[in-house]
Amino acid sequence: MLVRRLPCRTRFRESSFCFRDGSLVSLRELTHVRQTVLQPTIYHKNMKRVVYVTGDVAGAEESPVYAIFKMNRALDHLRLPAGYTMARYNSVQPMSTDHYSMKWDGEWQITLEVFRDLGLAFAVVLVLVYVLVVGWFRSFIVPLVIMAPIPLTLVGILPAHAMLGAFFTATSMIGFIAGAGIIVRNSIILVDFIELRRKQGMPLDEAVIDAGAVRFRPMLLTAAAVVVGASVILSDPIFQGSALSLIAGEVASTVLSRLAVPVLYCVVQKRTSSTDNHASTPRHVGMSPMPQQVSS
Repeated sequence: MLVRRLPCRTRFRESSFCFRDGSLVSLRELTHVRQTVLQPTIYHKNMKRVVYVTGDVAGAEESPVYAIFKMNRALDHLRLPAGYTMARYNSVQPMSTDHYSMKWDGEWQITLEVFRDLGLAFAVVLVLVYVLVVGWFRSFIVPLVIMAPIPLTLVGILPAHAMLGAFFTATSMIGFIAGAGIIVRNSIILVDFIELRRKQGMPLDEAVIDAGAVRFRPMLLTAAAVVVGASVILSDPIFQGSALSLIAGEVASTVLSRLAVPVLYCVVQKRTSSTDNHASTPRHVGMSPMPQQVSS
């Protein structure tokens, strides 16, 4: 007789079935209960047997970077059987399962890939900016002077993260890259004004001083606009790093680039002019006196 799970018109107890005719039968009469141990699940990844150990980061340190560093120090003190070592991998899969190995995966690998891709993108951006500035100023040295304040933003970015207790995340890197374009723009208007004054006949030292005084207001207004715009997302837990990078980086670069760019430009131009003058100076070549013609 087939047992079917059908709604029964009569009231019946739990753990029982109802037949078509309405009679009840206990579940014990149809099943046999036996306790056993569940066999362990074997996991594979890329055709290799693996064991997954998962965990979440909690507490004051929300970034997985610091947690991974602490666990690596703990693994350094791990005692293994004689002759075995614990190899650790970050972005590649272990090639063999003959020895103990650990692959850091999950959010740690995502973090490494994000910073790697952002670093490559930033390098490409720097090359493109250099090419554009070379085409405008027709010089291979002046663009280096213009792009020199970009690393100076770290003078403001890193202390700002430390003082506010914020982590340098991927959004912080994005803010650092975005601020590089604003910094280059400030340096361009400064160097362009210096060359404009030099074309008008002003000496190099006076042109550098005049450009620093006249172009400081546009640079200050640009920095103020960036600070006000980025302060809106300063309290956001995700984009806080981007706001800190934009605000602190722009403030530091505005103060330092106003000093660094004119000084570097002045030094480069003086060395270039001295080299050109040295190359254009005629060399004294010793010549033997012409024999005099004796007339008879």
